Amino acid sequence: MKTQSALKFLTAVFFVGMVFTSCQSSKENIATQDTAGQFNASQIQTETEVNNITDDVSVIVDQTFANEEYANKSAVNHNNRYLPSCATVTKVVTDTTKDVTIDFGTSCELRNGNIVSGKILMHYAKDKTAMTRSVDVSFDNFYNNGKKIEGSHSVLKERENENGNPQSTFNFSVTVTWPDGSTAGKSGMKIKELIEGSTTPTWGDNVFLISGNWRFTRKDGTVHEATITTPLRKELACQFVVSGVVSFQRDSQTAVLDYGDGTCDDLGTITIDGVTETIHLRK
Repeated sequence: MKTQSALKFLTAVFFVGMVFTSCQSSKENIATQDTAGQFNASQIQTETEVNNITDDVSVIVDQTFANEEYANKSAVNHNNRYLPSCATVTKVVTDTTKDVTIDFGTSCELRNGNIVSGKILMHYAKDKTAMTRSVDVSFDNFYNNGKKIEGSHSVLKERENENGNPQSTFNFSVTVTWPDGSTAGKSGMKIKELIEGSTTPTWGDNVFLISGNWRFTRKDGTVHEATITTPLRKELACQFVVSGVVSFQRDSQTAVLDYGDGTCDDLGTITIDGVTETIHLRK
């Protein structure tokens, strides 16, 4: 009897131990998953890299479209071409459509210092009298600073918004691949309003206010949402966004990126769980 009792006792202890170990392991796995998805400064820096790339694309599309469609018009005068001389623009025009290919070759430096290669393709209706037009944008082996961009943009171009300014609404879904094979994805919408420079022939005085929101899939596969809470100010004479605020949300955690006071530099501040630190907008 004593032997059977002892055996039952040891079996019960073993079972409880297994259950406890299993629960602990489960909790550790959950903790690891949650920790992996939490915000940190490096993750926000990675997102700003992707934002810089999509901003480059939007500026290239905006300025190329303006040069093609609005040149010599006083309302939007863009005679001074934004694209560098290493970029080649070719067109295929029909009675109803226009296809524009921007070819950057194997290496081409943009006005902001970023190095690009490959092609950006634009397709839209041929109708210069229309107040709004849609532009479809795609990529052909396009790289920005060594990172490959795939996916598409659709752009609604407005000659004048309710403020009387030119405006572009970008809906996008892109994947960025780093040289090491890691990827990140971004999909959502941005509205760019040209608030300064629309009536002058130089691109360098163009200033945009940007609003919008998007979903970002990080390199580790976790996802967060982003919303511009204070419009971002983008000056073409500067390669960085100079001011504005973006809020990032994942589950119950929030991170806030402040681009600064208008100074043209690569510095911003990121606040996570009440702790603020200065980060570089480009790694």
